[in-house]
Amino acid sequence: MARVLEVCVDSLASAQAAVQGGADRLELCSALALGGLSPYTALLQQIKRRWDIPVRCLMRPRAGDFLYTPDEIELMCAQIEALRQCGADGFVLGALTPDGDLDANALQPMLAACGNLPRTLHRCIDVSRDPAATYRSAAALGFDTVLTSGAAAACTGGEAVLRKLLQLRDAENAPEVLIGAGVNAAVITHMRQQLPGARAFHMSGKMLLESPMRFRRADIPMGLPGLDEWHIQQTDAQAVRAARQALYDL
Repeated sequence: MARVLEVCVDSLASAQAAVQGGADRLELCSALALGGLSPYTALLQQIKRRWDIPVRCLMRPRAGDFLYTPDEIELMCAQIEALRQCGADGFVLGALTPDGDLDANALQPMLAACGNLPRTLHRCIDVSRDPAATYRSAAALGFDTVLTSGAAAACTGGEAVLRKLLQLRDAENAPEVLIGAGVNAAVITHMRQQLPGARAFHMSGKMLLESPMRFRRADIPMGLPGLDEWHIQQTDAQAVRAARQALYDL
């Protein structure tokens, strides 16, 4: 199977850096600082006009948990339809029940809205009750990829779970295990040594750019108190390039 380096982006500048660095695929979102929310259709159109690279769109209507109301599910279905019309190549979605299992009832209408496009189960698996059971449920629902840190804050802390999921992938011809959270070139090298079956990685490769604003009112937050509003997170093409080399040169 092919190796994959997916880069998560929330701006045109980050998409450009990811492409320049050699990303195989983009995960497009908004508000990456909040863990990623559903992206803007206009941004997807900007990207698709400039580069011929597969783009999977994250579907997440708000920050917080993955227990969604009927209204939120309806919203995500409408967003999927709109993004499909704008050229989305696939979707990244997930939902959990109150008891921490994959919520098939919530996911069915969203999967139907995706049509025959590829779909990734996002990191709701990492906060689910039983990651292996969630992975199997995702396979039964037709997901082709599962994005996971191995139920850890960073993937380097989730090696035991990742090893189990990779074993399930190979034994059951199940979805690709897309390893994310804290991924960079060194982590890819480490993971491929510890988990020889690892071949798909997800990263943002963020760097912080100083705001060019000279006049600053630091005492008036625009969002969460303490959120740094004078640095902009943006993908670093060099970090992506190094990660690609780590993935493809071994």
